[in-house]
Amino acid sequence: MRRGRSTAGIQPLSPKRKWQTITLATLLLVPAYWSMLAALVAAASTSEDPLPNPAASLAFGLALIPFVFVVLAFMSEHPRAPGAVVRAMGLCLLVGITVSALAADAVTGIVAGVGAGGIVALRADAGHTWRARALAVAFAVVYVFVLVRVASSLALLPAPIFPFTAIGIADHLSERRRAYELSRS
Repeated sequence: MRRGRSTAGIQPLSPKRKWQTITLATLLLVPAYWSMLAALVAAASTSEDPLPNPAASLAFGLALIPFVFVVLAFMSEHPRAPGAVVRAMGLCLLVGITVSALAADAVTGIVAGVGAGGIVALRADAGHTWRARALAVAFAVVYVFVLVRVASSLALLPAPIFPFTAIGIADHLSERRRAYELSRS
């Protein structure tokens, strides 16, 4: 017997609650991302005593990531929130490390990993598709990849706002498409 997404009997998450969840998770992701970015810059520094301490900054950033997924899962009232957080962390590591290796930069990998984790951590209601969410995160990853290659280093600062925002927009468009299809039938 295959266990699927069980949202039977659960009211859809209101748009206000979804965007509050996405906003809070993003606000928690920002210091984690900036801390990891500072660690990577400090580690690449040729200074004898880099500030900040790369190991401490990286550890702080990585330690915040599980809490980002906890916020996404529990605030969105995911029916199996603890399992969703564990799956989100696994996907975050798997996708993040793989994309970082392929893209040859850490920023793209962080956005890809966090986005992949966000797909499973944020509750999906009826009409929300995994495919739409994955395409939205892929778009955010490609956008960040291009920013890393083309824009100045200041363009890297807003990167943590892209993955969860992309998922929220994908869900919104899926809801609109579903409402349109229901109105036509």
